[in-house]
Amino acid sequence: MENSTIENDIWFYEQNGERKGGVTETDLITLIKNGTLRHGSSVWKKGFPDWTNIEDTQLREHLDDTTPPPLTGAKVNNTVVWILAFAPLIGLTLEYFVAYVVHSSEYRAERAVANGHFIYITLILNIALSFLDEKKLKKSGTDTSTFSGWVWLVPVYLYQRAQTLKQNLAYFIVWIVCFLLIVIGA
Repeated sequence: MENSTIENDIWFYEQNGERKGGVTETDLITLIKNGTLRHGSSVWKKGFPDWTNIEDTQLREHLDDTTPPPLTGAKVNNTVVWILAFAPLIGLTLEYFVAYVVHSSEYRAERAVANGHFIYITLILNIALSFLDEKKLKKSGTDTSTFSGWVWLVPVYLYQRAQTLKQNLAYFIVWIVCFLLIVIGA
């Protein structure tokens, strides 16, 4: 009988996309106190149907109530990410504009863009928007440590962002479609 009570007190937690545990409730409280686990952290123990946010368990009383939880996906401002979703097309437009200013000829500008002489404009735009969006997510309280290293690889960043915020993949799919339109049109 005592053995099943001990099994029910073993907790598991998610950290950086990995399942960790089994630890005792006391160990879990220590992880909360030292900041390893916070609002939005997922935990599980025997009897739970699925992973649960720590604030939705009896452990919520151990969370620092002076720090609000991160904004949820529905509350996060997605303006920058939607501009990023269309960045391949916006970048191409900027490439044509810069090429025309540089070459003063529509034909030479089109050839320069077709040969990829101004592709850096689209790359810089995409990466800059990713960095800007990631900074906005941090300000909303979202822990971006699991995907912030991917901001330079835009589709991976967009996918990770959608997963972290529990949003649909719409802006990820739009970016892929815009990118494919650019590649097919080239």
